[in-house]
Amino acid sequence: MLTDILQWYGAIAGAIAALIVSLDLGRRWTGFGFVIFVTSSIALIGWGFLNPEAKGIGTQNIILLVINLIGVYRYLIRKKAT
Repeated sequence: MLTDILQWYGAIAGAIAALIVSLDLGRRWTGFGFVIFVTSSIALIGWGFLNPEAKGIGTQNIILLVINLIGVYRYLIRKKAT
C-alpha cells in the first residue's frame, strides 16, 4: 500500500513538475516546479528502496534529487544576476 502511494505520487508529481518547467512561466513558477520534482524524487527514492525490484529507480532519484535541489536554489533562493 505505501509503496503504491509512493510510486504513483512520484510518477504524477514528476509529470506535473515537468509540465510546469516546460511551460517557462518565469523563475518563480519554474522554482515551484523544481520543488515538486524534489518531492517526486523523495517519493521515488522511498519506493525504489522499499521495493526490491526498483533499486535502480531509487538510485537514479538520489542523483535527480541533487539536480532538483540545485534547481530550487537557482530559481527560488539565489538572487538573479543583474
